[in-house]
Amino acid sequence: MKIRIILICIASALLLISCARQAKEDAIFSVTELPRVEATTVEPISPNGIFELEAKIVRKEINGKEIRMFGYNGQIPGPVLKVKQNSNVTIKFKNSLDLPTTVHWHGILLENKYDGVPNISRPEIAPGQTFSYELRFPHEGIYWYHPHIREDLQQEYGLYGSILVEPANFSTDFDKDEILFFDDLWIEDGDLSFLPDKATHALMGRFGNVLLVNGKTNYSLTIEKGEILRLYLIDSANTRMFNFSIEGTKFRVVGGDASFYEKEFLSDSVVLGPGERAIVDVIFTHPGAYKLMNQIPQKTYALGIINVIDSSLMPKNLTLKLNTEVSRGMQEVKQYINASPDFTFDLSVDLPAMKDHSMRGDDGEDIEWEDTMPAMNAVSTSKNTKWILRDRATGKENMDATHQVKKGEIKKIRFYNDPKSTHPMQHPLHLHGQRFILIAEDGKINDNLVWKDVVVVPKGKTVDIIVEFTNPGHWMFHCHIAEHLEAGMMTVFEVS
Repeated sequence: MKIRIILICIASALLLISCARQAKEDAIFSVTELPRVEATTVEPISPNGIFELEAKIVRKEINGKEIRMFGYNGQIPGPVLKVKQNSNVTIKFKNSLDLPTTVHWHGILLENKYDGVPNISRPEIAPGQTFSYELRFPHEGIYWYHPHIREDLQQEYGLYGSILVEPANFSTDFDKDEILFFDDLWIEDGDLSFLPDKATHALMGRFGNVLLVNGKTNYSLTIEKGEILRLYLIDSANTRMFNFSIEGTKFRVVGGDASFYEKEFLSDSVVLGPGERAIVDVIFTHPGAYKLMNQIPQKTYALGIINVIDSSLMPKNLTLKLNTEVSRGMQEVKQYINASPDFTFDLSVDLPAMKDHSMRGDDGEDIEWEDTMPAMNAVSTSKNTKWILRDRATGKENMDATHQVKKGEIKKIRFYNDPKSTHPMQHPLHLHGQRFILIAEDGKINDNLVWKDVVVVPKGKTVDIIVEFTNPGHWMFHCHIAEHLEAGMMTVFEVS
């Protein structure tokens, strides 16, 4: 049996290599003829304003090699859209790619028809077509936008950008701010390789061998000693989780996906799964070069540098505050902390060729920080791998079930990540169009809440969230590991 499995893997690997080479040979473009990627711009949009956004094919240099990639308005990351809380804006989008796409406005509580999910909220946008998205921004914070069709390919090619929603009465307790996208790319033979009809690396997701901050391998920022720097952090990687830190500093952790925390706190690092965000403040009391790092059990990656120059500024203290307005806004939801779950989902995987074999690659961690089985992962595709969200009450899986709730209802949802499945690993689960609080992990109640739209469920863990269903429509709930999404790990909540 083991020999047969090995032969299957070898044959599949050879097929994937052959297809990737053929795709390169069939390409009719010259990378050098493509427009060069542009620097990311900050674009303030006034209430009821209009902004034009275009998905383009560009060339970008990574590690000395020019690569064909995609960019919003020719930028990687795309433009920073800076808007006011409670404003409405129109985004006139044009698809200038050579394949269909959409734009999903991650974390935004918008009308369902503008959510950008084919077959659920609106059709895909074909090459050359345009579509106007009407967006509203009821909550302040950091959000982002990316495709929701072949996300494994299009987002990896560079289609992601941020949205900074400023409160109506904006005042700062920091001196400078910066948005940081964490990402990685798998580059082989100086290029990215994908298959047109299916996602590869469907088992564990596409871990990259090049790590990026804001699309750069050599990210740097210069600030003055004594300045308080606010960082808006976004994990846009296909599957990689980041444990972000800056050497010699502590973070004041201020906010998460969709709000500030009830209580600010100090931390040496911040852990983010794909799709998650965080807001942190940091202060540098001495000049010098400070490394940005991804510190995981296996190793420490250097992500970039913050250069701190000397100044006459008096050092400040990172004082911590309570956000009583956030707590008050959660009072009704908190009443459901001890309620029984309304929905329970078991997280698992179906690998028909491996029914009797474990592929856990167990390293004792409940998070897979790296690709521990690259050969097996490389030959797994969205056609031979099925990731599962199973409704425990009905036994229905993924898109075979639509879960009915009414607008205004509050529901408790439980996730159990089966440690005995063929390959258990963490899943960052994202709910469109609503927000929730993470209330407990393995029964331990969370005593510092923040509104979220992504929750990471580690392998072997039971996680409870409480959702405030305020937005009518059909809304996707899925794993934000792009390859798991392509391999079926998604379901729908219908809010009527």
